[in-house]
This record gives sequence, structure tokens and C-alpha cells, in this order.
Amino acid sequence: MDTSTLILVGRVGGAFGVKGDVRITSFTADPAALLDYRRLLREDGAPALTLTSGRPAKGGLVARAEEVATREQAEALRGLKLFIPRDILPEAEEDEFYVADLVGLDVETPEGEPLGRIRSVHDFGAGDLIEVAPPQGATWWLPFTKAAVPEVRMAERKVIAVPPAETEADAGPET
Repeated sequence: MDTSTLILVGRVGGAFGVKGDVRITSFTADPAALLDYRRLLREDGAPALTLTSGRPAKGGLVARAEEVATREQAEALRGLKLFIPRDILPEAEEDEFYVADLVGLDVETPEGEPLGRIRSVHDFGAGDLIEVAPPQGATWWLPFTKAAVPEVRMAERKVIAVPPAETEADAGPET
């Protein structure tokens, strides 16, 4: 299996209750979508969990999986990242896209100046951030907001971004 086409959809948070239910933090818009995907994979493409039932819970899902029969087995899976193949997702509507599809897109200023390429997209709890890898130098982060990223041009494989302005504090002491 080509693991480059896997999409991260969740992470096991641990056990829920005493009968082997698994708490899953969902990275999908609708946590119940994980039940529709049913067969979730590990990062290397190997089978991880086959969901048989579940119910929404804060931030995700509490689910039963064929591979888990006890609380101890569920707890042992804590931190396991769960993936699905990209090709099972429905096609995005016009002017819509999946966040995972941003990876690899070129980043330019509104004036057309190249800033780099999107290396990754993460949500550390305060909204999506895109990691931009410039042609040279260290990567930098940009909030994925309308103000910072006013346009996504999927057909052109690029995003238009307004880089954070250098503040006086960033510029160092005055001389």
C-alpha cells in the first residue's frame, strides 16, 4: 500500500469503561464518519482497528472494535494514530478541499512572491496551522485563517498567504 496517500483521521485516546470500548479523538468534521470508514489503518498501512459500533463522545467517538475485547487491550492502543486511504473520501465540492490536500502546495504572497511550499498542516488545539518550508532556511508556521491565507487555488496547486509582519520585538533592540 502506498502510505503517502493515507489520511490521518483519528488517534486512540485509551480505554472507555471496562468492556474494551476504545476512546478515539476524531480529526474529521463529523466524528461518526469514522464508523462509516470502519477499517482504520496504522501509519504503515497495516490494519489497526475494525470499528463495529460507536457513539459520539466529547471530541470524538467511543467505539467497539473487532480487535479489542478487554480494557487492557484498549488501553494498550493509547496514542495509536488511525488512517484511511485518501481514495475512499468523497470528492470535494467545487471550491472545497481536504486539509490534507494542502500539503505540497506552493505558497505565494498576494503579489506573487514565492514563500515556499506547505510541508504539513497541524491542529494543536487552537485551529489549523500550516508549516511552510521556504526554499532556504527554517520552516515557519502560519495560522490557516482567512486573514493569513485569503486564497486557496487548488487548480493552480498554490495558496496565497500574507506572512506575519515582523514586529519591533522580532526585529531586536534599536540601536
